[in-house]
Amino acid sequence: MDFTFTEEQQAAAEAARGVFAGVSPDGVPSPADTTGAVAEDFDRTLWARLADADLLSLLLDEESGGAGLDAIALCLVLRESAKVLARVPLLENSAATAAVQRYGGKEAKAELTARSGRGELVLTVAANGRTGHDPAGRAVTARRDGAGWVLDGVQTAIPWALDADFTVVPAHTDADRTVLALVPRDHEGAVLAEQISTTGERLGELRLESARIADRHVIDAPGAWEWLRDLLATGTCALALGLGEEVLRMTSAYTSRREQFGFPVATFQAVAVQAADRYIDLRAMEATLWQAAWRIGTGADGALPAAGDVAVAKIWASEGVRRVVQTAQHLHGGFGADTEYALHRYHAWAKHLELSLGPASAHEEALGDLLAAHSLG
Repeated sequence: MDFTFTEEQQAAAEAARGVFAGVSPDGVPSPADTTGAVAEDFDRTLWARLADADLLSLLLDEESGGAGLDAIALCLVLRESAKVLARVPLLENSAATAAVQRYGGKEAKAELTARSGRGELVLTVAANGRTGHDPAGRAVTARRDGAGWVLDGVQTAIPWALDADFTVVPAHTDADRTVLALVPRDHEGAVLAEQISTTGERLGELRLESARIADRHVIDAPGAWEWLRDLLATGTCALALGLGEEVLRMTSAYTSRREQFGFPVATFQAVAVQAADRYIDLRAMEATLWQAAWRIGTGADGALPAAGDVAVAKIWASEGVRRVVQTAQHLHGGFGADTEYALHRYHAWAKHLELSLGPASAHEEALGDLLAAHSLG
């Protein structure tokens, strides 16, 4: 197993570091000090900078104006974005656009991919189902009606849904297949209601009541939803890794400055052991992330389907990022709760990432099902 990054992947990460260098995690009001959303929109200025740096089109082919890179490159960029809590739909837009390119019809590709890669259109994905605990692909029904489709159901906790131009909605058919419907914002039969995340960002609950979707906006290809879901989960792991690395850096800096009994608390054995345990968590999160991203990017065979590697990565990401922020809060003492210090924001974002696309327990169950269905002998 060789996790050496290519020159193109390293260049994408370097470009991301340049774009995110001036971003402050305190750019909007604290979620602890607001009763509603911390902002009415995502960071459009940063979005334009990402577009100018060609970081919104990493996964697109050259014909669509992209770089033709893979999931590893996207995860490298997402890792950097999480270190500054970048308020942009980079994961959702990139994954949805890649799914349209990979599985969509000619009309959808021509209409959406190039414009999305330039930042002119924003796509998001409804991936949390009706309650956040049931499968997203079962929350909405889709039936053919003439030259289009009719959708009914509810999807909840959709990131950036109130700001996106299209929401990709998985829906199941009478034939027990899952299709992907591209639902425009302000579409007849589609009602969006505001929800607030632990991060203070706006999420959307999408209610579909006999919403008619044109055939060109429905992806009927087998495996499309499974591929998109795996890419989203893996990207979430990359966000958790970047956030965890920044939190451990903040904790190291703080405990090196803070003194008790005349010595920096970082020199105390109990502090050093806790920090070392969290470092091990981060390295495990990193190894499992790159394994999952490599499987998705290359389509390489393995003892289990790629979904198995994604499940392992998400288990480590969910549990690891939770332990990292909890230890950070403990080692910061009361200072960690100060709303003028950014750690509380990282804690809120970590909780959101821990539960996004399913908590560790959900992925443990999915991994168990895969192990039961596939012989490893």
